[in-house]
Amino acid sequence: MEDKAKLVTPEVEVKDADVIINVGNEEENGAVELDAVRTNKGRAATQDTCCDDDTKWLACMEDQFQKKAKPDGKIHLEDFKDVLGVRQSFFAERFFDLFDKEKNGNIEVYLLLHGLRTLANGAPVEKLKFVFDVYDIDGSGSIEREELKTILTTCMEESSLFLGEDHLNDLTDVMFDAAGKDRTGSMTFDDLRQVVEKHPSVMENLTLSATQWLKSSGPPKKEEKSWRHKLTWTYFRNNLRKILFVVLFAAIQLIITIYTIMAVLEKSSSDPAYTVIRIFASVGGMLLNFNCMFVLVLVLRKCHSLLRSTPLAAILPLDQHITFHKMVGAAIGVSAAIHVGGHIAHAVYVQTVTPEKNMTAVDILFTQKANMGWVAGTAYITGWPILGILIIMTICSLPFVRRGGHFEVFYWTHMLYVPFWIILIIHAEVFWYYLILPLIMFIIEKILGSRLIKKARYGDIFVTEVGLLPSGVCHLVISRPDNFRYRPGDYIFLQIPAIAKFEWHPFTISSAPEMKGHIWLHVRTAGHWTKQLYEYFSAIDPIQENPDKELKMRQRKSHARASWMPGKRQSQFKIKDKEELQAEKRIAQIMKKVHVKCHIDGPYGTATREIFETEHAVLVGAGIGVTPMASILQSIMYRYKESKRVCPNCKFSFYGVIPESVMKLKKVHFIWINRDQKSFEWFVGLLNKIEKEQIDVAFEEGKDLEKVIDITLYMTAAKAKTDIRGAGLQMALSIIHRRDKKDLITGLSTRTQAGRPNWNEIFSKISEERKGKVKVFFCGAPQLGQVVKKACMKFDFRFRKENF
Repeated sequence: MEDKAKLVTPEVEVKDADVIINVGNEEENGAVELDAVRTNKGRAATQDTCCDDDTKWLACMEDQFQKKAKPDGKIHLEDFKDVLGVRQSFFAERFFDLFDKEKNGNIEVYLLLHGLRTLANGAPVEKLKFVFDVYDIDGSGSIEREELKTILTTCMEESSLFLGEDHLNDLTDVMFDAAGKDRTGSMTFDDLRQVVEKHPSVMENLTLSATQWLKSSGPPKKEEKSWRHKLTWTYFRNNLRKILFVVLFAAIQLIITIYTIMAVLEKSSSDPAYTVIRIFASVGGMLLNFNCMFVLVLVLRKCHSLLRSTPLAAILPLDQHITFHKMVGAAIGVSAAIHVGGHIAHAVYVQTVTPEKNMTAVDILFTQKANMGWVAGTAYITGWPILGILIIMTICSLPFVRRGGHFEVFYWTHMLYVPFWIILIIHAEVFWYYLILPLIMFIIEKILGSRLIKKARYGDIFVTEVGLLPSGVCHLVISRPDNFRYRPGDYIFLQIPAIAKFEWHPFTISSAPEMKGHIWLHVRTAGHWTKQLYEYFSAIDPIQENPDKELKMRQRKSHARASWMPGKRQSQFKIKDKEELQAEKRIAQIMKKVHVKCHIDGPYGTATREIFETEHAVLVGAGIGVTPMASILQSIMYRYKESKRVCPNCKFSFYGVIPESVMKLKKVHFIWINRDQKSFEWFVGLLNKIEKEQIDVAFEEGKDLEKVIDITLYMTAAKAKTDIRGAGLQMALSIIHRRDKKDLITGLSTRTQAGRPNWNEIFSKISEERKGKVKVFFCGAPQLGQVVKKACMKFDFRFRKENF
């Protein structure tokens, strides 16, 4: 063996190399192999240059630790956790304990920083050794079974996962099995490395940074908002309809302003100050005439739904009608300020410049002495209630009211539009010219949506079944009239008199149009009304329909079917396992039959009506934003199954070509993002059915499984493989998934991914499939929608968003 030069270092430096560098073999005299230290330093120097994020983070940590350090240059455990902002103390204490060799609760700051640099820039094996040391709780040099169970339990707590004791034992067993060790024994570092080498992605992720778990624990970074991307051709092309609409609206405002100024100048007096006052008052008034009409046009929902089935849908930005409604509302506020300011200035002008008229500003503004207005000179005194209503509606429409648990305040103050329009017609002589046509259309919509018309058309409608699901979600099954037709992704307004007689709330239909007899709604508890809904159905008693008699009838039918089955068929009769029986029992406990009267208004169309005109669709649902996607997925499978044909001679069945008039879809990627495990139970039964149906189709056609629908699930609370708090758990879950072909979290064959989606990586793979033009349909939180939209622009994907 080749002799190696030795470097003898002082005691502290040897401890530094032993504890933190963790390479080479320390001799009894405190020597460390020279080439190992040199190699580590060289590697660190190289990686420092290419890890800008790590460098910045380390600099920030150094500053924070120096501030927290005591005069003796040491930092305590609590200060350490405070700087990192670690939620759970276990991993922070393990990290701290590895450097606290004296076990006195203090660490030298320079040793700690040296260790962080090594974690950020070290080799994968060094980082894996660090992971092993963290998992080796008693420091014995091997991981015992109970230690691994403790680690996995902590990982599950960090990932907001709730798995039973049996699953925990199974996770522990598969880790020992993968290492080729006895399940009652222990695991050495070499054993762990053997397990990791079977999962290349884990080793690859370890090269990113072992400090990732520390970074992710700190406060979230504020993303810098930049407007520069809005000047790119890609942004212009993806937002062409919206941009043209804004330009057209601005042009109309400019034309009205110029026309009004010219009209005032034609009748102007010799006093320029009076002319300027008249211009301000008149321009504000004319803009209000148009904007107060146009704000109504933008909420004619039935008209918008009809327009979606015409060629105009390709021109008009129908998906942004609420955004533009808010924009026009802001324009009304600005116009009102200009108009009111002009008239106040006019009143002051009359009082000061023309005293011969014997009128004060108060007389003009608050009485009928000025005799302005086409109805008994009431222009000024009617202007004040209009202004008051406008201020109330504006304030109560702000996000802190609408999304702050006070939706009812927003809803009822918006009902003030009735007196607003009535008084405005009295106030402004020409306003009714602008309003007449939109108002007639609005009244027709209201009549068609009234209870009387709905009852005459649909009859009585009832909530027939309700399920109280995890995370405060209420699953409503509503009786569906035969003549109620809708499309996947449509929404309705729901009113339940037993909860609130006058409140209507919009919810997306989560069932497919092909389902007969009923429709589904999934309502998440978010505001006052939805909380009342959940509480009401929690307290209501289910309808008892002689359950013993029904059970006996089911048993007789099941026995009759089984007795007449041929032997070949009986061999395929599936006996449900324990987990399936428990799942059915759980569903039976949360679903109950009821009979509660309700009213529905709709349906109304959304951007998802374009789904069957798309070749390659990507459906992205976040949380309860999955409801329109659930309707679409079910409808796709219904349409695919309807293409099944049977030969009348040989009875051979096959799936024919679906005509483009029915569906142009060639490929669908469904991506569902949830924070925690419970949220997946909303639609996991539906997704399981879709997976099985696709397998059945492939089996019947004798082909390899080529899925029309690819399902990908993300759980953002779960720690990814890059995170030391999730690495062990994710490895064990991957092993179980490979063994059982089933995800332990959801029970699906699709593996649930930990963390947040990498949109660039996802869209890059989708673009390589070349299944046709890609269009992304999104429903979820607006912040996530912006992230997805930006990624779509990068890959030149069309983006459609449903307002959430």
